[in-house]
Amino acid sequence: MEIERGDGVTIHYVGRFEDGSLFDTSRQEVARHEDLITAQGVQPADYAPLSFTVGRGDIIEGIEEALVGMAEGEEGTIEVPPEKAYGEIEEEKIREYDPEAFEEMVGSEPEVGLHVEAKNELHGDVTAVRDEAVEVDFNHELAGRTLVFDIEIIDVRK
Repeated sequence: MEIERGDGVTIHYVGRFEDGSLFDTSRQEVARHEDLITAQGVQPADYAPLSFTVGRGDIIEGIEEALVGMAEGEEGTIEVPPEKAYGEIEEEKIREYDPEAFEEMVGSEPEVGLHVEAKNELHGDVTAVRDEAVEVDFNHELAGRTLVFDIEIIDVRK
């Protein structure tokens, strides 16, 4: 039975960048092999199949589109361009702040890699610290990247 929009599905996935490096997975054995569990402090229980309704916008558009027409038990590799994933990098989402104002807003010294949450609920990462400015990138961390997913369809619910 082929997957249609509105169907409930459960999948296992392994997400990699075009260079083959892993960024996410639902498979604990892959995470352990790639040292993702210890590297990011994620617990083994955090790895489980992903369930969602196709077409509801629960996951990125490129995966939803690719699943339509596939069937339970099928496996495949899906390449998702930025415009069907987390979008292109938007320059207006890269902002600069005065170092003193930044420290006052965040409550800590600016440091490259520091993750911050703005009052408008945007999340960003400090990408540069200079004497005159602190640069924070509020783009999604996967924006501008082509993503490659190995997918296994475990269950389909009409």
